[in-house]
Amino acid sequence: MGKLTRRAFLTAGVIAGGGLLVGVTVGFAIRPGHRTPELAKFMQKDGEVLINAWVKLLPDNTISVIVPHAEMGQGAHTALPMMLADEMDADWSKVSMEQAPAHNEYANFHIARDVVLPGKVPGYLNDTVDGVFLTVTQQLGLQITGGSYSVRATGVRGMRVAGAAARELLMNAAAKKWQVPVAEIRSENSYLYHDASNKSAPYIDFAAEAASHKGETFPTLKSPEQFKIMGQESIQRFDIPAKVDGTAKFGIDVVLPNMKYATVKTSPVFGTTLSSMDASDAETMKGVIKIVKLDNGVGVIADSYWQAKKAIAKIKLNFTENQANETNSATLFNQFRADMDQAVVDGDEQEDYAIGDARKVLKQAANIIEAEYQVPYLAHVTMEPMNCTAWVHDGQVELWSGVQNPLGTKNSIVDNFGYEQEQVSVNNMYLGGGFGRRGRPDYTIQAVALATALPGVPVKMIWSREEDVQHDLYRPALLSRFKASLNAQGLPEAWENQFVDKHEPVEAPYIPYSIANKYIHYVDSPTHVPFGPWRSVDHSQHAFFTESFIDELAAAAAVDPYKYRRKLLDAEPRYQTVLDTAAKMANWGKTMPDGWGQGIALHACFGSIVAQVVDLDLSNGTPRVDKVYCAADPGYAVSPNGFRAQMESGINCGLSAALYGEVTIKDGAVEQSNFHDYPVMRMNASPDIEVTIINSGEDIGGGGEPGTPPIAPALTNAIFAVTGKRIRKLPVSLA
Repeated sequence: MGKLTRRAFLTAGVIAGGGLLVGVTVGFAIRPGHRTPELAKFMQKDGEVLINAWVKLLPDNTISVIVPHAEMGQGAHTALPMMLADEMDADWSKVSMEQAPAHNEYANFHIARDVVLPGKVPGYLNDTVDGVFLTVTQQLGLQITGGSYSVRATGVRGMRVAGAAARELLMNAAAKKWQVPVAEIRSENSYLYHDASNKSAPYIDFAAEAASHKGETFPTLKSPEQFKIMGQESIQRFDIPAKVDGTAKFGIDVVLPNMKYATVKTSPVFGTTLSSMDASDAETMKGVIKIVKLDNGVGVIADSYWQAKKAIAKIKLNFTENQANETNSATLFNQFRADMDQAVVDGDEQEDYAIGDARKVLKQAANIIEAEYQVPYLAHVTMEPMNCTAWVHDGQVELWSGVQNPLGTKNSIVDNFGYEQEQVSVNNMYLGGGFGRRGRPDYTIQAVALATALPGVPVKMIWSREEDVQHDLYRPALLSRFKASLNAQGLPEAWENQFVDKHEPVEAPYIPYSIANKYIHYVDSPTHVPFGPWRSVDHSQHAFFTESFIDELAAAAAVDPYKYRRKLLDAEPRYQTVLDTAAKMANWGKTMPDGWGQGIALHACFGSIVAQVVDLDLSNGTPRVDKVYCAADPGYAVSPNGFRAQMESGINCGLSAALYGEVTIKDGAVEQSNFHDYPVMRMNASPDIEVTIINSGEDIGGGGEPGTPPIAPALTNAIFAVTGKRIRKLPVSLA
């Protein structure tokens, strides 16, 4: 799938037409508090009872939480069960996690609702709204993990409600059996009690009666002070033991009887196709089983991966050519600048956000600050390269892979190869990194194409690192221009920002600072380079742009950058608290050795606000981040340890990109190929990181993405503090 956008959902809704009305009924059928016969057929085993789509009880009174999201290190397979189990008053020691299948009933309509309708919906419309979005997400094939939505969408609207509904249904069943008022029943550690009669029984005793409930259930959710599992530091993740002892199975670890191995080589220039090939040298190599022609390349199936890799290197390939063959990075950025200039000349800028009259104020202003910023394409370089095992047999297709959208993957196989839904199964494995890359099905389609050429035999296709780097779905390269006017006190009166390409999410370029006149606009400037979501999506670019420019305004006003931001946040106390916390953690303004300095940045995304301060050592001329202080307000951290880990991970990811990350284009193709020319941050370069969580009580925000955006501007602002040199182009260069 493409970017997770409001436009995509709304378009699908229009296409669905009258079918949306059916969605109300479908949504009602799986809403928490309703047993779904369709799900029970394949989710229940002997003695198990499916209470609702997300939870089932086993004969030994253990609880299995059914999680529709992928586990790629972010801890979703633990945080989501925590939310359900807490609302259910479950015994955490007897809770387990089960991966939901790639099935329409597990489409992420909660995510769709949050993307299109981020605000609150009136209670009387909830049923209709949920039903509509279920239908839309089923048609889109969305069972996606991304956008920091697992906890704040599925967790809040799915897991918590499902757990509370299950508890209430069980209590009603116990009251009916014991012939007592339900108000006299209490729940604790997966048991129900009626103290007056000294009766008690495990949840499983009432599961069948609870699951038979057909009416609507509107459970009451706990307040934070009632939480017993959520927010606890001591909760251990379900996935860690297997990852520590080596028994965890990632996509690349799959081994099946009689399995063969494959790899691919595709056109280096995006959009071109295979015109001819000479495989004569490869066909006779040891272990080679089959050479398969693909639309834009070739695949080799062999007895081992190494044999396939050696053989594919011997194949001579010729590809078609187009205008993209003449493209390089310089011409792309020249195109961006020309398109931006022309849009202003023609007066056809695409407005993103406007308040007041920034253009008028700027025209009359005496003190104007201008700047242009540039960021490159970035690859994902997940630790585990793209891979998929496919087995085509007996009219069926079975897949084993780590994917961020199993339902979308399934649908893509159905659409591309003509299968029916029931003929395709997707076994989703652990992901060795995702960051948005594994939300697209390109590599799984390749695997099925190869396995189709060898029916009856499982084929594990693995991309080489070179293929992975040179055929990614890249974070877009962007240009962003700013113009602001300052009043006599040095505060901005007007803010204009123009950039290339429509951004996602919608709020990426927005700023929380109080400026009376703002005009934010963009111009479309398409290229042949494929793009996709990268950790924090477009927030990673725009935070660098906006937080660098606000720092420039502070310098122009001769005001401390922390104090300058704080003054502009007088109307945003929540932001001020986060900013103040980070500054206090870092002892902002402290005396530092020669060649050292501090930089600060603040950004909000995916429902969380994050401020970061960098302590930078430039004493030997090379930037070394000594420590990062991170203050984050996610509303409420369901899994504090997991949230801290995500902040740390996001910081390292953002630092790696800011210091080293750059994909360049030459003759239409990506120049980089492996870690020697696309380096990433190593452990010995990773800074000490201190994280403070602020549980403000606001709506729960995300954790996987918000830690990344502020770190690049915090770093470059620190470089300015030491050297007086502004870094307006990434990756960092002090030349």
